[in-house]
Amino acid sequence: MDSNQFEVRLARDKGDIRAAQRLRYDVFVREMGAAASDDGAGLERDAYDPYFDHLLLLDKAKDGQVVGAYRLMRGDMAAAGIGFYGAQEYDLGKLAGRRALELGRSCVAKEYRGGVGMHLLWEGLGAYVSRHDIEILFGVASFHGADVAPLGQALSYLHHRFLAPEDMRPRSKAYVPMDIFDEDAIDAKAALRQIPSLIKAYLRFGGFVGDGAFVDHAFNTVDVCLIMDTGRMVQKYKDFYSRKRG
Repeated sequence: MDSNQFEVRLARDKGDIRAAQRLRYDVFVREMGAAASDDGAGLERDAYDPYFDHLLLLDKAKDGQVVGAYRLMRGDMAAAGIGFYGAQEYDLGKLAGRRALELGRSCVAKEYRGGVGMHLLWEGLGAYVSRHDIEILFGVASFHGADVAPLGQALSYLHHRFLAPEDMRPRSKAYVPMDIFDEDAIDAKAALRQIPSLIKAYLRFGGFVGDGAFVDHAFNTVDVCLIMDTGRMVQKYKDFYSRKRG
């Protein structure tokens, strides 16, 4: 796919948001088995949507069809509105007073995965972070399926090797331990095979996880809270591409 074929921008109106919700329905409800929340309209939506900015990936070759989406909520938006979505699952008290941005509902249409789509969304996210001088990125990220047992290797790997520093570590409100295996019993290769690509991308750029998982039965997922310090993430990004050039 040619990156010039796409446009990345924020939603401008309710029609844009509905297009994102339609894509989310295809990905989260049809593909992943989440409970429908749309009263038959073919939209995945909730009470938080009006309070978020919606970052969109549009295919200009298909009349601007929305083929990727992220929703973004800054701390000032949360304080003035409904609060952070992730606060339903995690105690976010340690992020109070930080210039924080919540990420959520990240998805790309199936036929666009493995190409430039997610990379372009991340470029758009980077521009948003810079414009609003964001210090901390965080959000709930999901493993498909609501059964913790098969994810023991992955969750243990995340807990032992990527647990967030104490001063920025959210804790699950319906606590499910992630240290299922001792660190010396972890099969790293098996763990990495289980971890979704988006979570691995966050980890590569300096991400951490919160304390404990959360089982979201309605969404058919096991969730972890990811946290990234943007200063650390920028340096990781620079280091990664310096190695590539080397």
